[in-house]
Amino acid sequence: MHQALLVPEVLLEIFAYVNTIPSTQTTSTQKLLAALARTCKIFYEPAMDLLWTEIHELEPLLGCVTKLHPLIYRSRGMTWRDNFISWAKGVEPLSAHEAHQFLRHSSRIRTLNIQSDDPHLLSVIPADACVFPRLRSLSLSTTYLDLILPHALHQCHLLTVNEGLQSFVTRCIALEQLRIYPEMRNGGNVAELPLLSDRIRWCTLLVTLSCPMLDSTTWKDLSYVPTLLKLEIDQGYPYNDPPSLSEQDIVNLSFLNITSLSFRRLDDGAEIITVIQHSQFPSLKEFKFEAKYLISGEAERLFHALSRCKACRTLEKISICLFDEYFTESQDVETLTPIPHFLCFTQLRTLQLMCCDSYIYLDNDLLSQAMSSWPHIHTLEINDSGDHVPSSEVSLRGIFTALGLCPQLHTLRVPINLTTIDIDPDAEPIQHTSLRSLGLETSESETADAVTLARIISAWLPCVDRVHSMYGSWDGVNKYLKSSTAATALYAAGAS
Repeated sequence: MHQALLVPEVLLEIFAYVNTIPSTQTTSTQKLLAALARTCKIFYEPAMDLLWTEIHELEPLLGCVTKLHPLIYRSRGMTWRDNFISWAKGVEPLSAHEAHQFLRHSSRIRTLNIQSDDPHLLSVIPADACVFPRLRSLSLSTTYLDLILPHALHQCHLLTVNEGLQSFVTRCIALEQLRIYPEMRNGGNVAELPLLSDRIRWCTLLVTLSCPMLDSTTWKDLSYVPTLLKLEIDQGYPYNDPPSLSEQDIVNLSFLNITSLSFRRLDDGAEIITVIQHSQFPSLKEFKFEAKYLISGEAERLFHALSRCKACRTLEKISICLFDEYFTESQDVETLTPIPHFLCFTQLRTLQLMCCDSYIYLDNDLLSQAMSSWPHIHTLEINDSGDHVPSSEVSLRGIFTALGLCPQLHTLRVPINLTTIDIDPDAEPIQHTSLRSLGLETSESETADAVTLARIISAWLPCVDRVHSMYGSWDGVNKYLKSSTAATALYAAGAS
Protein backbone atom coordinates (compact mmCIF):
# COMPACT_ATOMS: atom_id res chain seq x y z
CA MET A 1 0.00 0.00 0.00
CA HIS A 2 1.29 3.47 -0.88
CA GLN A 3 2.39 5.43 2.16
CA ALA A 4 0.16 8.36 1.17
CA LEU A 5 -2.90 6.21 1.91
CA LEU A 6 -1.83 6.06 5.55
CA VAL A 7 -2.38 9.80 5.88
CA PRO A 8 -6.03 10.24 7.05
CA GLU A 9 -6.51 13.57 5.25
CA VAL A 10 -5.35 12.11 1.92
CA LEU A 11 -7.53 9.03 2.32
CA LEU A 12 -10.63 11.11 3.15
CA GLU A 13 -10.03 13.30 0.11
CA ILE A 14 -9.85 10.25 -2.18
CA PHE A 15 -12.98 8.68 -0.70
CA ALA A 16 -14.85 11.98 -0.94
CA TYR A 17 -14.06 11.99 -4.66
CA VAL A 18 -15.32 8.41 -5.01
CA ASN A 19 -18.57 9.53 -3.37
CA THR A 20 -19.12 12.05 -6.19
CA ILE A 21 -18.80 9.49 -9.01
CA PRO A 22 -22.24 9.13 -10.70
CA SER A 23 -23.86 5.72 -10.48
CA THR A 24 -24.21 3.66 -13.67
CA GLN A 25 -26.38 0.70 -14.65
CA THR A 26 -23.62 -1.71 -13.64
CA THR A 27 -21.90 0.05 -10.74
CA SER A 28 -23.38 2.30 -8.06
CA THR A 29 -21.51 4.66 -5.74
CA GLN A 30 -22.73 2.60 -2.79
CA LYS A 31 -21.22 -0.58 -4.26
CA LEU A 32 -17.90 1.21 -4.77
CA LEU A 33 -17.84 2.38 -1.15
CA ALA A 34 -18.86 -1.08 0.09
CA ALA A 35 -16.01 -2.63 -1.90
CA LEU A 36 -13.54 -0.14 -0.41
CA ALA A 37 -14.80 -0.93 3.11
CA ARG A 38 -14.05 -4.64 2.53
CA THR A 39 -10.55 -3.98 1.19
CA CYS A 40 -8.66 -3.45 4.46
CA LYS A 41 -9.00 -2.16 8.03
CA ILE A 42 -7.62 1.28 7.13
CA PHE A 43 -10.30 1.77 4.48
CA TYR A 44 -13.17 0.42 6.58
CA GLU A 45 -14.11 3.36 8.81
CA PRO A 46 -13.96 6.25 6.25
CA ALA A 47 -15.74 4.15 3.61
CA MET A 48 -18.50 3.11 6.00
CA ASP A 49 -18.98 6.72 7.18
CA LEU A 50 -19.65 7.79 3.59
CA LEU A 51 -21.76 4.72 2.83
CA TRP A 52 -24.12 5.47 5.73
CA THR A 53 -24.03 9.28 5.66
CA GLU A 54 -27.41 9.59 3.89
CA ILE A 55 -30.18 7.05 4.51
CA HIS A 56 -33.72 6.92 3.14
CA GLU A 57 -36.12 5.04 5.43
CA LEU A 58 -35.11 2.85 8.40
CA GLU A 59 -34.96 -0.37 6.39
CA PRO A 60 -31.18 -0.22 5.72
CA LEU A 61 -30.63 -0.13 9.51
CA LEU A 62 -33.30 -2.74 10.19
CA GLY A 63 -31.66 -4.92 7.54
CA CYS A 64 -28.69 -5.29 9.89
CA VAL A 65 -30.97 -7.26 12.22
CA THR A 66 -30.51 -10.95 11.44
CA LYS A 67 -34.19 -11.97 11.59
CA LEU A 68 -35.35 -8.98 9.48
CA HIS A 69 -32.79 -9.22 6.69
CA PRO A 70 -34.68 -11.84 4.61
CA LEU A 71 -37.92 -9.84 4.96
CA ILE A 72 -36.34 -6.61 3.75
CA TYR A 73 -33.97 -7.95 1.09
CA ARG A 74 -36.00 -10.53 -0.73
CA SER A 75 -34.83 -13.04 -3.32
CA ARG A 76 -34.03 -12.16 -6.94
CA GLY A 77 -32.89 -8.66 -6.06
CA MET A 78 -36.24 -7.47 -4.67
CA THR A 79 -36.29 -5.18 -1.63
CA TRP A 80 -38.86 -3.63 0.68
CA ARG A 81 -39.36 -0.84 -1.90
CA ASP A 82 -40.95 -3.33 -4.33
CA ASN A 83 -43.63 -4.46 -1.87
CA PHE A 84 -46.74 -2.29 -1.50
CA ILE A 85 -47.77 -4.14 1.68
CA SER A 86 -45.72 -3.30 4.77
CA TRP A 87 -43.22 -6.06 5.42
CA ALA A 88 -43.32 -5.13 9.15
CA LYS A 89 -46.94 -6.18 9.61
CA GLY A 90 -47.10 -8.84 12.32
CA VAL A 91 -43.37 -8.63 13.11
CA GLU A 92 -42.48 -8.67 16.81
CA PRO A 93 -40.63 -5.66 18.30
CA LEU A 94 -36.85 -5.89 18.46
CA SER A 95 -35.19 -7.46 21.46
CA ALA A 96 -32.36 -5.69 23.30
CA HIS A 97 -29.78 -7.70 21.33
CA GLU A 98 -31.52 -6.95 18.02
CA ALA A 99 -31.72 -3.26 18.94
CA HIS A 100 -27.93 -3.33 19.27
CA GLN A 101 -27.73 -4.74 15.72
CA PHE A 102 -30.08 -1.99 14.52
CA LEU A 103 -27.87 0.71 16.08
CA ARG A 104 -24.63 -0.71 14.65
CA HIS A 105 -24.20 2.10 12.09
CA SER A 106 -26.66 4.71 13.40
CA SER A 107 -23.92 7.01 14.65
CA ARG A 108 -22.61 7.44 11.08
CA ILE A 109 -25.84 8.86 9.65
CA ARG A 110 -25.94 12.60 8.87
CA THR A 111 -29.08 12.75 6.70
CA LEU A 112 -32.20 10.65 7.38
CA ASN A 113 -35.52 10.52 5.54
CA ILE A 114 -38.38 8.47 7.07
CA GLN A 115 -41.86 8.27 5.54
CA SER A 116 -42.89 4.83 6.82
CA ASP A 117 -44.78 4.43 10.07
CA ASP A 118 -43.80 1.28 12.00
CA PRO A 119 -42.56 2.60 15.37
CA HIS A 120 -43.60 -0.54 17.27
CA LEU A 121 -40.45 -2.32 16.08
CA LEU A 122 -38.27 0.09 18.07
CA SER A 123 -40.26 0.11 21.32
CA VAL A 124 -37.31 -1.43 23.22
CA ILE A 125 -35.19 1.69 22.64
CA PRO A 126 -35.66 4.28 25.45
CA ALA A 127 -37.64 7.38 24.46
CA ASP A 128 -34.85 9.73 25.53
CA ALA A 129 -32.10 7.86 23.70
CA CYS A 130 -30.20 9.84 21.09
CA VAL A 131 -29.64 7.08 18.56
CA PHE A 132 -28.41 9.37 15.75
CA PRO A 133 -25.91 11.65 17.51
CA ARG A 134 -24.33 13.03 14.31
CA LEU A 135 -27.61 13.65 12.48
CA ARG A 136 -27.76 17.04 10.74
CA SER A 137 -30.75 16.73 8.39
CA LEU A 138 -34.03 14.94 9.13
CA SER A 139 -37.31 14.33 7.30
CA LEU A 140 -39.94 12.30 9.14
CA SER A 141 -43.30 11.99 10.89
CA THR A 142 -43.41 13.21 14.48
CA THR A 143 -44.17 9.56 15.36
CA TYR A 144 -40.40 9.09 15.66
CA LEU A 145 -39.50 12.40 17.31
CA ASP A 146 -39.03 10.94 20.79
CA LEU A 147 -36.53 8.48 19.34
CA ILE A 148 -34.54 10.88 17.18
CA LEU A 149 -33.52 13.95 19.16
CA PRO A 150 -29.88 14.73 18.33
CA HIS A 151 -28.73 18.02 19.85
CA ALA A 152 -26.62 18.68 16.73
CA LEU A 153 -29.58 18.46 14.32
CA HIS A 154 -29.49 21.38 11.88
CA GLN A 155 -32.23 20.58 9.36
CA CYS A 156 -35.63 18.89 9.82
CA HIS A 157 -38.64 18.19 7.57
CA LEU A 158 -41.78 17.12 9.45
CA LEU A 159 -44.57 15.27 7.67
CA THR A 160 -46.94 15.42 10.65
CA VAL A 161 -47.42 17.52 13.77
CA ASN A 162 -48.33 16.40 17.30
CA GLU A 163 -47.51 17.16 20.92
CA GLY A 164 -44.05 15.64 20.44
CA LEU A 165 -43.03 18.83 18.67
CA GLN A 166 -42.54 20.60 22.01
CA SER A 167 -39.76 18.34 23.28
CA PHE A 168 -38.28 18.31 19.80
CA VAL A 169 -37.77 22.08 19.45
CA THR A 170 -36.59 22.52 23.04
CA ARG A 171 -33.96 19.77 22.79
CA CYS A 172 -32.67 20.38 19.26
CA ILE A 173 -31.00 23.62 20.23
CA ALA A 174 -28.90 23.76 17.04
CA LEU A 175 -31.88 23.54 14.67
CA GLU A 176 -31.38 25.90 11.72
CA GLN A 177 -33.79 24.60 9.06
CA LEU A 178 -37.33 23.45 9.84
CA ARG A 179 -39.93 22.49 7.25
CA ILE A 180 -43.40 21.36 8.36
CA TYR A 181 -45.61 20.16 5.53
CA PRO A 182 -49.21 21.44 5.53
CA GLU A 183 -50.59 18.13 4.22
CA MET A 184 -51.10 16.10 7.36
CA ARG A 185 -49.92 12.69 6.16
CA ASN A 186 -49.29 9.48 8.06
CA GLY A 187 -52.10 9.98 10.54
CA GLY A 188 -51.63 13.69 11.14
CA ASN A 189 -54.62 15.91 11.66
CA VAL A 190 -55.32 19.43 10.48
CA ALA A 191 -56.65 20.16 13.98
CA GLU A 192 -53.08 19.82 15.25
CA LEU A 193 -51.90 22.88 13.29
CA PRO A 194 -52.41 25.30 16.23
CA LEU A 195 -49.59 23.42 17.96
CA LEU A 196 -47.21 24.99 15.46
CA SER A 197 -47.61 28.55 16.68
CA ASP A 198 -47.00 27.46 20.28
CA ARG A 199 -43.87 25.45 19.46
CA ILE A 200 -42.06 27.32 16.68
CA ARG A 201 -41.36 30.29 18.93
CA TRP A 202 -38.85 28.07 20.79
CA CYS A 203 -36.70 27.76 17.65
CA THR A 204 -34.49 30.75 18.36
CA LEU A 205 -31.63 29.82 16.00
CA LEU A 206 -33.69 29.19 12.87
CA VAL A 207 -32.23 30.25 9.54
CA THR A 208 -34.93 28.73 7.32
CA LEU A 209 -38.56 28.09 8.30
CA SER A 210 -41.28 26.61 6.09
CA CYS A 211 -44.65 25.87 7.73
CA PRO A 212 -48.42 26.38 7.53
CA MET A 213 -50.09 29.60 8.69
CA LEU A 214 -49.03 31.17 12.00
CA ASP A 215 -50.88 33.25 14.54
CA SER A 216 -50.11 36.90 15.31
CA THR A 217 -48.12 36.09 18.47
CA THR A 218 -45.75 33.81 16.57
CA TRP A 219 -45.28 36.42 13.85
CA LYS A 220 -44.21 38.80 16.57
CA ASP A 221 -41.87 36.21 18.12
CA LEU A 222 -40.25 35.45 14.77
CA SER A 223 -39.47 39.13 14.27
CA TYR A 224 -37.06 38.81 17.22
CA VAL A 225 -35.12 35.86 15.70
CA PRO A 226 -31.96 37.51 14.29
CA THR A 227 -30.79 34.37 12.48
CA LEU A 228 -33.95 33.93 10.37
CA LEU A 229 -33.16 34.49 6.67
CA LYS A 230 -35.81 32.54 4.77
CA LEU A 231 -39.51 32.24 5.66
CA GLU A 232 -42.12 30.29 3.68
CA ILE A 233 -45.79 30.04 4.64
CA ASP A 234 -47.73 27.29 2.86
CA GLN A 235 -51.46 27.01 3.57
CA GLY A 236 -51.71 23.72 1.68
CA TYR A 237 -54.47 21.83 -0.14
CA PRO A 238 -57.20 21.39 0.83
CA TYR A 239 -57.10 24.89 2.24
CA ASN A 240 -56.65 24.56 5.97
CA ASP A 241 -58.34 27.02 8.31
CA PRO A 242 -55.53 29.39 9.32
CA PRO A 243 -55.11 30.76 12.85
CA SER A 244 -56.78 34.14 13.29
CA LEU A 245 -54.51 37.17 13.10
CA SER A 246 -55.16 40.02 15.49
CA GLU A 247 -54.39 43.25 13.64
CA GLN A 248 -53.60 45.17 16.82
CA ASP A 249 -50.81 42.66 17.59
CA ILE A 250 -49.23 43.02 14.14
CA VAL A 251 -47.90 46.55 14.34
CA ASN A 252 -44.44 47.76 13.36
CA LEU A 253 -42.86 44.31 13.09
CA SER A 254 -39.31 44.40 11.78
CA PHE A 255 -37.71 41.32 10.25
CA LEU A 256 -34.23 42.78 9.97
CA ASN A 257 -32.40 39.91 8.27
CA ILE A 258 -35.01 38.00 6.22
CA THR A 259 -33.85 37.82 2.60
CA SER A 260 -36.50 35.46 1.21
CA LEU A 261 -40.25 35.65 1.94
CA SER A 262 -42.69 33.24 0.30
CA PHE A 263 -46.45 32.61 0.63
CA ARG A 264 -47.78 29.53 -1.16
CA ARG A 265 -51.24 28.12 -1.85
CA LEU A 266 -53.14 30.80 0.05
CA ASP A 267 -56.92 30.92 -0.10
CA ASP A 268 -57.41 34.68 -0.39
CA GLY A 269 -54.31 36.12 1.29
CA ALA A 270 -56.08 39.04 3.01
CA GLU A 271 -54.59 38.38 6.46
CA ILE A 272 -51.10 37.83 5.08
CA ILE A 273 -51.33 41.18 3.31
CA THR A 274 -52.10 42.72 6.72
CA VAL A 275 -48.86 41.20 8.05
CA ILE A 276 -46.86 42.66 5.14
CA GLN A 277 -48.62 46.00 5.52
CA HIS A 278 -47.47 46.36 9.13
CA SER A 279 -43.98 44.89 8.77
CA GLN A 280 -40.57 45.93 7.53
CA PHE A 281 -38.14 43.73 5.61
CA PRO A 282 -35.05 45.92 5.05
CA SER A 283 -32.90 42.99 3.81
CA LEU A 284 -35.50 41.32 1.56
CA LYS A 285 -34.18 40.07 -1.80
CA GLU A 286 -36.86 37.60 -2.93
CA PHE A 287 -40.65 37.77 -2.58
CA LYS A 288 -43.15 35.12 -3.75
CA PHE A 289 -46.92 35.23 -3.36
CA GLU A 290 -49.41 32.62 -4.61
CA ALA A 291 -53.15 32.83 -3.89
CA LYS A 292 -56.27 31.14 -5.23
CA TYR A 293 -58.31 34.32 -5.27
CA LEU A 294 -57.70 37.99 -4.62
CA ILE A 295 -60.11 40.80 -5.50
CA SER A 296 -58.58 43.84 -7.17
CA GLY A 297 -58.74 45.94 -4.00
CA GLU A 298 -56.78 43.34 -2.01
CA ALA A 299 -54.30 42.88 -4.85
CA GLU A 300 -53.64 46.63 -4.98
CA ARG A 301 -53.21 46.59 -1.19
CA LEU A 302 -50.60 43.85 -1.63
CA PHE A 303 -48.71 45.84 -4.27
CA HIS A 304 -48.76 48.97 -2.10
CA ALA A 305 -47.72 47.10 1.07
CA LEU A 306 -44.78 45.50 -0.72
CA SER A 307 -43.57 48.89 -1.97
CA ARG A 308 -43.64 50.22 1.62
CA CYS A 309 -41.80 47.39 3.41
CA LYS A 310 -38.38 49.13 3.30
CA ALA A 311 -36.97 46.81 0.62
CA CYS A 312 -36.62 49.32 -2.22
CA ARG A 313 -32.83 49.02 -2.29
CA THR A 314 -32.57 45.26 -1.78
CA LEU A 315 -35.45 43.43 -3.50
CA GLU A 316 -34.24 41.54 -6.58
CA LYS A 317 -37.04 39.09 -7.38
CA ILE A 318 -40.84 39.39 -7.26
CA SER A 319 -43.13 36.52 -8.24
CA ILE A 320 -46.90 36.90 -7.81
CA CYS A 321 -49.44 34.35 -9.03
CA LEU A 322 -53.21 34.84 -8.66
CA PHE A 323 -55.28 31.94 -9.96
CA ASP A 324 -58.78 33.43 -9.55
CA GLU A 325 -60.56 30.06 -9.35
CA TYR A 326 -63.91 31.76 -8.64
CA PHE A 327 -64.01 33.72 -11.90
CA THR A 328 -67.26 33.45 -13.90
CA GLU A 329 -67.92 34.48 -17.50
CA SER A 330 -70.47 37.06 -16.44
CA GLN A 331 -67.95 38.73 -14.14
CA ASP A 332 -66.19 41.91 -15.29
CA VAL A 333 -62.44 41.63 -15.75
CA GLU A 334 -60.62 43.56 -13.04
CA THR A 335 -57.71 45.86 -13.91
CA LEU A 336 -54.58 45.62 -11.79
CA THR A 337 -51.76 48.18 -11.69
CA PRO A 338 -48.73 46.56 -10.02
CA ILE A 339 -46.02 48.13 -12.20
CA PRO A 340 -46.21 51.71 -10.79
CA HIS A 341 -45.91 50.32 -7.25
CA PHE A 342 -42.76 48.37 -8.17
CA LEU A 343 -40.82 51.19 -9.85
CA CYS A 344 -39.12 51.91 -6.51
CA PHE A 345 -37.23 48.59 -6.55
CA THR A 346 -34.03 49.79 -8.20
CA GLN A 347 -32.22 46.43 -7.81
CA LEU A 348 -35.00 44.36 -9.41
CA ARG A 349 -33.70 41.55 -11.61
CA THR A 350 -36.75 39.30 -11.96
CA LEU A 351 -40.44 40.23 -12.12
CA GLN A 352 -43.00 37.49 -12.76
CA LEU A 353 -46.71 38.37 -12.63
CA MET A 354 -49.42 35.82 -13.45
CA CYS A 355 -53.00 36.93 -12.92
CA CYS A 356 -55.58 34.64 -14.52
CA ASP A 357 -58.62 36.49 -15.90
CA SER A 358 -57.34 39.82 -14.63
CA TYR A 359 -55.92 42.64 -16.73
CA ILE A 360 -52.47 43.95 -15.78
CA TYR A 361 -52.30 47.48 -17.14
CA LEU A 362 -49.22 48.14 -19.26
CA ASP A 363 -48.61 50.57 -22.12
CA ASN A 364 -45.56 51.75 -24.07
CA ASP A 365 -44.73 54.63 -21.75
CA LEU A 366 -45.10 52.57 -18.59
CA LEU A 367 -42.95 49.78 -20.05
CA SER A 368 -40.18 52.26 -20.88
CA GLN A 369 -40.45 53.84 -17.43
CA ALA A 370 -40.13 50.41 -15.84
CA MET A 371 -37.05 49.52 -17.85
CA SER A 372 -35.45 52.84 -16.91
CA SER A 373 -36.19 52.18 -13.23
CA TRP A 374 -34.79 48.62 -13.31
CA PRO A 375 -31.30 48.88 -14.85
CA HIS A 376 -30.41 45.33 -13.76
CA ILE A 377 -33.58 43.61 -14.97
CA HIS A 378 -32.90 40.11 -16.34
CA THR A 379 -36.38 38.54 -16.54
CA LEU A 380 -39.74 40.24 -17.08
CA GLU A 381 -42.82 38.03 -17.44
CA ILE A 382 -46.35 39.44 -17.36
CA ASN A 383 -49.18 37.01 -18.05
CA ASP A 384 -52.79 38.12 -17.67
CA SER A 385 -54.25 35.29 -19.72
CA GLY A 386 -57.98 34.84 -20.12
CA ASP A 387 -60.69 35.01 -22.77
CA HIS A 388 -62.13 38.23 -21.33
CA VAL A 389 -58.89 40.21 -20.98
CA PRO A 390 -58.88 43.33 -23.23
CA SER A 391 -56.25 43.95 -25.90
CA SER A 392 -52.83 45.07 -24.79
CA GLU A 393 -51.70 48.67 -25.20
CA VAL A 394 -48.08 47.66 -25.84
CA SER A 395 -46.94 47.84 -29.46
CA LEU A 396 -43.93 46.43 -31.25
CA ARG A 397 -42.22 49.83 -31.23
CA GLY A 398 -42.88 50.14 -27.51
CA ILE A 399 -41.11 46.82 -26.90
CA PHE A 400 -38.04 47.71 -28.95
CA THR A 401 -37.81 51.13 -27.32
CA ALA A 402 -37.92 49.54 -23.88
CA LEU A 403 -35.32 46.93 -24.86
CA GLY A 404 -32.87 49.71 -25.61
CA LEU A 405 -33.07 50.73 -21.95
CA CYS A 406 -32.26 47.29 -20.45
CA PRO A 407 -29.12 45.81 -22.03
CA GLN A 408 -29.05 42.84 -19.61
CA LEU A 409 -32.58 41.57 -20.28
CA HIS A 410 -32.55 37.84 -21.03
CA THR A 411 -36.24 36.84 -20.87
CA LEU A 412 -39.24 38.94 -21.88
CA ARG A 413 -42.88 37.90 -21.90
CA VAL A 414 -45.60 40.53 -22.24
CA PRO A 415 -48.95 40.94 -24.01
CA ILE A 416 -48.79 42.88 -27.28
CA ASN A 417 -51.17 44.62 -29.67
CA LEU A 418 -50.45 43.85 -33.34
CA THR A 419 -53.37 45.69 -34.88
CA THR A 420 -50.73 47.76 -36.67
CA ILE A 421 -47.06 46.97 -37.16
CA ASP A 422 -45.40 50.25 -36.13
CA ILE A 423 -41.84 49.25 -37.08
CA ASP A 424 -40.44 49.69 -40.60
CA PRO A 425 -38.95 46.31 -41.59
CA ASP A 426 -36.50 48.09 -43.89
CA ALA A 427 -35.24 50.54 -41.25
CA GLU A 428 -31.76 50.14 -39.77
CA PRO A 429 -32.26 47.91 -36.69
CA ILE A 430 -30.87 48.60 -33.23
CA GLN A 431 -29.97 45.09 -32.18
CA HIS A 432 -30.49 43.73 -28.66
CA THR A 433 -28.07 40.80 -28.31
CA SER A 434 -28.77 39.74 -24.70
CA LEU A 435 -32.41 38.68 -25.15
CA ARG A 436 -32.67 34.90 -25.54
CA SER A 437 -36.31 34.12 -24.71
CA LEU A 438 -39.26 36.11 -26.09
CA GLY A 439 -42.92 35.46 -25.31
CA LEU A 440 -45.63 37.68 -26.78
CA GLU A 441 -49.33 37.13 -26.17
CA THR A 442 -51.81 38.66 -28.58
CA SER A 443 -55.61 38.67 -28.66
CA GLU A 444 -55.49 37.68 -32.33
CA SER A 445 -55.80 33.96 -33.05
CA GLU A 446 -53.06 34.26 -35.67
CA THR A 447 -50.56 37.05 -36.30
CA ALA A 448 -51.01 38.94 -39.56
CA ASP A 449 -48.13 39.37 -42.01
CA ALA A 450 -45.96 36.67 -40.46
CA VAL A 451 -43.14 37.29 -42.95
CA THR A 452 -42.77 40.96 -42.00
CA LEU A 453 -42.85 40.20 -38.28
CA ALA A 454 -40.24 37.47 -38.71
CA ARG A 455 -37.97 39.88 -40.63
CA ILE A 456 -38.25 42.50 -37.89
CA ILE A 457 -37.63 40.08 -35.01
CA SER A 458 -34.71 38.44 -36.80
CA ALA A 459 -33.08 41.80 -37.51
CA TRP A 460 -33.63 43.43 -34.12
CA LEU A 461 -33.26 40.32 -31.92
CA PRO A 462 -30.58 38.14 -33.53
CA CYS A 463 -30.40 35.69 -30.60
CA VAL A 464 -34.16 34.94 -30.59
CA ASP A 465 -35.07 31.96 -32.78
CA ARG A 466 -38.74 31.67 -31.85
CA VAL A 467 -41.59 33.56 -30.16
CA HIS A 468 -43.32 31.69 -27.33
CA SER A 469 -47.08 31.88 -26.90
CA MET A 470 -49.68 29.92 -24.94
CA TYR A 471 -52.12 29.87 -27.85
CA GLY A 472 -49.88 29.17 -30.83
CA SER A 473 -50.62 32.48 -32.54
CA TRP A 474 -46.97 32.86 -33.55
CA ASP A 475 -46.60 29.55 -35.37
CA GLY A 476 -46.40 31.23 -38.77
CA VAL A 477 -43.75 33.69 -37.59
CA ASN A 478 -41.74 30.90 -35.97
CA LYS A 479 -41.74 28.97 -39.22
CA TYR A 480 -40.01 31.86 -41.00
CA LEU A 481 -37.68 32.48 -38.04
CA LYS A 482 -36.56 28.85 -38.18
CA SER A 483 -35.86 29.14 -41.91
CA SER A 484 -33.92 32.36 -41.35
CA THR A 485 -31.84 30.80 -38.57
CA ALA A 486 -31.04 27.77 -40.73
CA ALA A 487 -30.01 29.97 -43.66
CA THR A 488 -27.75 32.07 -41.41
CA ALA A 489 -26.10 28.93 -40.04
CA LEU A 490 -25.42 27.60 -43.55
CA TYR A 491 -23.95 30.95 -44.60
CA ALA A 492 -21.68 31.02 -41.56
CA ALA A 493 -20.54 27.44 -42.20
CA GLY A 494 -19.72 28.26 -45.82
CA ALA A 495 -17.80 31.40 -44.88
CA SER A 496 -15.63 29.46 -42.47
